[in-house]
Amino acid sequence: MPRSLGNIIADTLHFSIASAERLLIGIPPDRFARFARIGDTVIHSNHPAFIYGHLSLYAPRVLWQIGHPAPAMPEDFERLFSKDAACIDDPDGDLYPSMDVIADFFLEGHRMLLGALRSTPDEKLQQPNPADGRMKDLFPTLGSVQTFYCGGHMMIHLGQLSAWRRIQGLGAA
Repeated sequence: MPRSLGNIIADTLHFSIASAERLLIGIPPDRFARFARIGDTVIHSNHPAFIYGHLSLYAPRVLWQIGHPAPAMPEDFERLFSKDAACIDDPDGDLYPSMDVIADFFLEGHRMLLGALRSTPDEKLQQPNPADGRMKDLFPTLGSVQTFYCGGHMMIHLGQLSAWRRIQGLGAA
């Protein structure tokens, strides 16, 4: 049975979203934007707020690139969560948006993308990647770069979250 490129990418995204939903379970909202700790040792690695916020930037970008409407980016998300932003421990809870705001935007955008990919024609996904430099060299078509964003990129960051959970004593999801 032949499958469209959009459906193939969406299959991977479906798995990635399900993994992201499982990993959210049991995270206390007051720890969502905190670095992990082992005793007095702070682990300077991405915390859940940064991971979900960063990943949430990509669904609107992919939707736009494949010609579908995208949810409006919440204020400050680009500044707080871009690839160039630093993940900062937020003990007072006043730097990052709440867990609900970040997780809801992440899920909304990726669920929209899941449906959009399934209806995107192969011809669209065969178009050149509009990026410049290394990203275009690595992923020359829209389909190849979207496959990366919906699978490898997301799973790299969800792996960080899996380690954060274990350090926090939350265990596997």
